[in-house]
Amino acid sequence: MIKHMAMFVGALVLECGVACASDAPRFNFPVACILGETCVIQNYVDHDAGPGWRDFTCGAMSYDGHDGTDIRIPSLLAQRNGVGVLSIADGTVLRSRMEMPDRPTLDESPESDPRACGNGLVIDHGNGWQSQYCHMAQGSLLVRLGDRVKAGQRLGLIGYSGRAAFPHLHLTLRHDGKVVDPFAPDATDDQCSAQTGGSLFDTTSKITPYIDRFILNAGFVDGPVTTDEIEQGNLEMRAPKRASEAVVIYARVVGLSAGDALAMTLIGPDGQMLAQKVFDPLDRPKAQIMQFIGKKKPERGWPSGTYAAVISVLRQGKSLAEKRIFVQI
Repeated sequence: MIKHMAMFVGALVLECGVACASDAPRFNFPVACILGETCVIQNYVDHDAGPGWRDFTCGAMSYDGHDGTDIRIPSLLAQRNGVGVLSIADGTVLRSRMEMPDRPTLDESPESDPRACGNGLVIDHGNGWQSQYCHMAQGSLLVRLGDRVKAGQRLGLIGYSGRAAFPHLHLTLRHDGKVVDPFAPDATDDQCSAQTGGSLFDTTSKITPYIDRFILNAGFVDGPVTTDEIEQGNLEMRAPKRASEAVVIYARVVGLSAGDALAMTLIGPDGQMLAQKVFDPLDRPKAQIMQFIGKKKPERGWPSGTYAAVISVLRQGKSLAEKRIFVQI
């Protein structure tokens, strides 16, 4: 999530070039998840050399100085259920740490503090290539210093140790000590993805290279909801019933750009719209937002049937992302 220096050594320099990409091996995806379904990339490598930031498409899914790829899972519940971290290639473990507690935090420690990475490890893949894995779950590491690992081997579990606001894996790839964006290894500061080569991830992995404006969580509850409750992932216990005081729909969306607007519609079992709102367009990029709308219980209680919700991300009236959800009352 943060600008990690090597887990323990290294400098942030995005400088690789065509020779680097052409000599590179093809890597496995580092998380046992389905990208775009059970996980999403929250932040890519920052390709802006100045104080601003941009990802490899010239979009806003990064932040200043970010030196890796943040692969996020939907909630702490998903993290507690266990999501595997996998080695991207054969190699040897150079460094590891596993004693730090899992505790969501964005404390005031310097970004250069190596412990900001939390639990994790560095693997040497040979020919100058190294991978670094951060924010793994306390006590979950399955390998130690000097161990040989195979591509796709389970290394441990996603956690939120170190300086992390949500459960995710931060992966940094380096060649000869310099940061490489696995999605755009040949990109320079004045290029976007259309001008560069392909991803370093194995094409057989079917990795979608770029997903923005992603609806990470959405559902029905019986009243107002907080981001913390969504993160805990136990909202099924608050599913609305006939006697509930309200029917509420919520959504948490990541990867939004300036000008995007969230739209939410609640529809009753008779097909009638019960509530609708289009929120104001964003004035700047947002890593995530959470919103909810709802309707209070009618006098005779909620009619039985299937309730629907439509959640959309709009830009100048055009839908860029949409999710439909349903609940039986």
